[in-house]
Amino acid sequence: MFEERGVPGIALITDPFRQTATAMAATWGLPGFRFLDMPHPIANLGDGELDERVDRLVPLLVELVTNASVARDEQSSSDRKLSA
Repeated sequence: MFEERGVPGIALITDPFRQTATAMAATWGLPGFRFLDMPHPIANLGDGELDERVDRLVPLLVELVTNASVARDEQSSSDRKLSA
């Protein structure tokens, strides 16, 4: 894991997988791991729609990575969610 090496890591997930992702992170010893949520589903999006959604995620991703020093006990405030 990048986080274990001091490199900020962010997982991109879709809404229905938040609980599973949180449980997996805790199982791997990273209970405060941060996520970037995006609306589900994505499999049915065309290339242009997916590109547009990713373009909207970039500022949120940059914010999370550059604020990597946010304390793990403040995890919920460091997560971000892309609206539909």
